[in-house]
Order: sequence, then C-alpha cells, then structure tokens
Amino acid sequence: MNVKQQMILLFVVMVIPLFILNAYGNYKADQILKRNVTNAYIELNKQNFRLITRDIEAINKVSSTVFQHPLLQQLNPSGEGTETVLERVKTYEKLETLLFNYSQETDQREPLYYSLYVYDPSNAYFFAPYYPDARKAGVYFFLEQEKPEWFEEAVAKKGNGYLRLIDHLSPPTQGQQNQKTLAYVRAINSIYKNGTIGVLVVSNVDGRIGESLQTVSIPEGELYFTDWSNRILTSTPAETPAGAILNLPPEADLGDSLIGVKDVITDDFIYVINYNYVLQQKLVYKVPVKALLQQQNEIKRIIQLISIAYFAVGLVLILYFWRSLMTPIQKLVYFVRRYEPGNVVPETPHRDRNDEVSVLISTIYEMARRLNGLIHYKYQMDIKQKEAQLQILYQQINPHLLYNTLESIYWKSAMEGNNASAEMIKELSKLMKISLSRGRELITLEEEMEHASAYIKLQEHRYEYGFRVTWDVPAELNTIIIPKITLQPLIENAIFHGVKHMGEDGEIAIRAEADKAQGMVRITITDNGYKPVDFEAIDRLLNDETPSPSFGYGIRNIHQRLRLHFGQEYGLKYAGRPEGGTAVTITLPIAVDRNE
Repeated sequence: MNVKQQMILLFVVMVIPLFILNAYGNYKADQILKRNVTNAYIELNKQNFRLITRDIEAINKVSSTVFQHPLLQQLNPSGEGTETVLERVKTYEKLETLLFNYSQETDQREPLYYSLYVYDPSNAYFFAPYYPDARKAGVYFFLEQEKPEWFEEAVAKKGNGYLRLIDHLSPPTQGQQNQKTLAYVRAINSIYKNGTIGVLVVSNVDGRIGESLQTVSIPEGELYFTDWSNRILTSTPAETPAGAILNLPPEADLGDSLIGVKDVITDDFIYVINYNYVLQQKLVYKVPVKALLQQQNEIKRIIQLISIAYFAVGLVLILYFWRSLMTPIQKLVYFVRRYEPGNVVPETPHRDRNDEVSVLISTIYEMARRLNGLIHYKYQMDIKQKEAQLQILYQQINPHLLYNTLESIYWKSAMEGNNASAEMIKELSKLMKISLSRGRELITLEEEMEHASAYIKLQEHRYEYGFRVTWDVPAELNTIIIPKITLQPLIENAIFHGVKHMGEDGEIAIRAEADKAQGMVRITITDNGYKPVDFEAIDRLLNDETPSPSFGYGIRNIHQRLRLHFGQEYGLKYAGRPEGGTAVTITLPIAVDRNE
C-alpha cells in the first residue's frame, strides 16, 4: 500500500474501534442492566415464593386441624351402627358449620373453601345435596357412580396433601358447568380405625396464589405458578388457561437440582425460576427484555452523539496530517525509486522543521551514502578473499610434496636393507597423512584406528617397550564418525602414564561396543598401570569452566571437540579399574552427518 492508502487505513483503524467500542458499550450496558434486573427479580421471586409457600403451609396446618377434629374422626359413612337419620342430619350440619367457619377470612384476602368429600356406598347420607361448587364450602357424600376422578388418587397418597388442578369437583353430568379450580387435596384417614374417612379439598387456592402474584409489579412481565412438569396452576396473564404447559428455553433445564433459584437470560426474555422438588412447585417470572432496554435509549443517543463528534475531529486531524506528510514523503519516494546503489547521492533536501519526517529523509540519504561505502568495501573484500583462496591452494601442494619425499626415503631405506628405518618412515607417512586428512575434521573409526595403529608401531620401533595392545572393535562400527586424532592422545597417555615401565606385563586394550537402544557407541581404552591416578582432578579438568593448567589440556581438548561436534551428552569419562589401572570411555553417536 502507498502512503495515501495507509493514511486512509489509519483513519479507518481510528474510527472502527469507536464503533466497536460503541457497540460493545451498548452490549455491556444491556448485559449489566439485564444482570442487575435479574438479581432484583431473583430476590423478589424468593420473597414471593416464600409467601406462596407460607400460604400453602397455612392451608396444610388448617387441614391437619380438620384432620384431628373429633367430629370428623367419629364420622361413620358406611351406615353401620345405630345412628338414626336425625343424628346423621345433625352430624352433617355440624360438619358443614365446621368447614364453613374454616373458610371464613377476616383479613380481607381471597377466601379459601374447605370441602369434605366422603364415599357413601350405602347412601346413608341420602339427604345431603351433591352439588359441589369451587367457591363454596361443604360436605359431600357420593355413591360409586358419582365418585370424582381425583378421589382415588388422593387416597393413594395416604394422607399427604398436594396441589392439584381440578377440572370437575363431581362428574360433569351432575356438577355445575364451571368447577375448574386449583385445590389443595388431602385424604382424611381414621385415627382409630384403618381406612379413609374422606378427602378434604381446599378450593380457590389459585385465587389466593394469584392474589400473592398480583402484589408483584413487572413491566409487561408474566408470572406463572406451575407444578414440576411446567403445567400452569395459576398465572397473572388472564388469557393463559390453567393446565396449559409453560414453554421454557432449554437453558432452564434444572438437571438434578432439587431446590433453589435459576435465572436464564435469552435474547427476548429473562426467566427467573424458583423451584422446590419436595413441594413439586415452581414460580416463574418471565420478563421481556425489550421493555427493560427502552430505558436505555436516551443513554444510547448520547453515546452516538459523542461518536459522531469523535468521527468529525478524527477526520480533521487526518486531513491535516495528510497535507503535512504527503508532500515530503512523495519526494522521498521519488528519490528512493531513482536511486541505484553505487551512484552518487545528491545533497540532502533542507527542511525548516526538525520533526520525524525530516529525520527520516536525512537518515535515508545518509544510509544511501553508507550503502555506497559498503559496496566499495565488499568489492575490496571479495578481491582479498580470492587472493586468500589462491594462497590456500598453493599451501595444499606442500603436504603432497612431503608425502612423496617420505615415500622416496622409505623405498631407498628398504632397498639399502634398513627395514626398521623403512617401517618407521612408512608409519610416519601414514600418521601424517591421516592427521592432515585433506582438511577433514571428522573421519571414520577405521581411519582413526589406522592412525592410532601407526602411532603404536612407531612407539614400539622407537622404545621397544614390549607392552601388548589388543583391539576388539566389531567390523560394523568401522564406518561410524569420530573427530580425527581422538584415540592417539588417549593411547599415548596409557603408554607414558600406565605401562611404560612394565615391560611385557603392560597391556592396553581398545574395545568398542554399540548401544542401539540409546543410539550410542562406547569406545573404552584400558591399561593395567600401577601408578595412582587422581580421577577427581581429571573430572574437574574435563568439566570445570576454569580448570587447573597443571594437568595439561590434551584430554580436555578431545572432550570439548566431542561435545562441540555431537552434543553435551557425549565426550570422555575416566574411571579406575577394580583390578588396577585406568579406563577412559569415549561416547559417540551411532549415526551423524558426515558433512559436519
């Protein structure tokens, strides 16, 4: 991109974060508002749920009182005994009065209606009318064909009270048209005898709970009181029928939780759900998000005005910098495009201002001049490099001349009968040839063993020490790579510091083995020397950063070269032999790059 495009990009980069921050700010404001409102509704829901639970507990207490009332416990609906019809009528009237008294409300709240339903198979209470009403207390005796559908269900719960949405208090053919109510149902069992006396039904519970729901004001919100299966028992929307299933979002799944409060925030609604598995009840607040966010429109308008003002100021600044920077930068681009390395650099343009652009222009002109100097310097260095290469080629002729000279001396000595001298010259020639190895630093183990063997033979011819040297190196290891002149110094140490004065008793053994599991080769050089060795001093010499020079640097150099070529896990290690003498182990990798 050119500078103009970059300036436009800069402006876009300045403006886009503004809109992103604007959108993010509105989003966060919405989230914060939703969360704060949700927290408030959670507390309100808890209080509302406690009120409803308290009302249901009060109903349960009253039903327990009715349960234990002697008049009710002495009721004999089977018709057995000596009671006359008149006595039954009086009992009926007393029960009616008792339930009517419990149904009275003195605190101007929505009344509850306590009714007792008694199974009368023998029609002993034929005089009692059987026209139940959801908003009326009473005692109702029914025959087999008049049995309500919920009666056996209540009896099966064995005296445990529960909320139930009842469509008909009696069979539809005999009951009134509108008997639908949310009722608290509880079977009345006999304390003195086994069996069920009847079922106590507290109707108009939906009115009492609806009254509690009406105390909560939620803008355009809806309140639902449901059972555990999300079946609506009562709600604030008048058009919502009781018994319908309340659709909740998948996030509102309670899982294994049994009691508590859960909130779910979707794009359209906020749900606050207070639930109790023991009571099999839920209180659901459904609050439309749109109604809440309307209060933030004014704040959003202010943020938008600030964004527009920021956009205008940014545009003015971009136009100013456009005119201030574009002209000098375009001149600089013109110079850079025309400049060719090595050409004469014109005089640096003069500017009155000492800003960053001026520094950039002067720096580029100065860099062009330095580049010209570097080009001339490199040209001179190339010439010198060619001269050095020619010198190296010339020096490589000298070793070749030396090999030829030693070879001539060897043949002359052999022809004159000086076989010992001829052999020493031959070994020396071999020793020097392998030592130079055509400039290579890494050679094969076979070449290194040939070099070490030549050294050993020279020592044997020179001093006639009489010591023995044994080799145990598998043929498959001959091709591994080793730094040149590694074995010879170690064998030299074994000779002069180990077996030098031992005659035929001296023995040096060179052994190699491969550890394929670890990818290593270990070459061990042992001697049976009798002199004491300070292995701790040798270890310090090999591994300390600043070793003592009194031990020399030969083996340290070998150790360092091995590590430099192959890594820190490779190198030398000295140790004593149980039977006497010294063992030095060389650790090498099995495979290595030969071009290293």
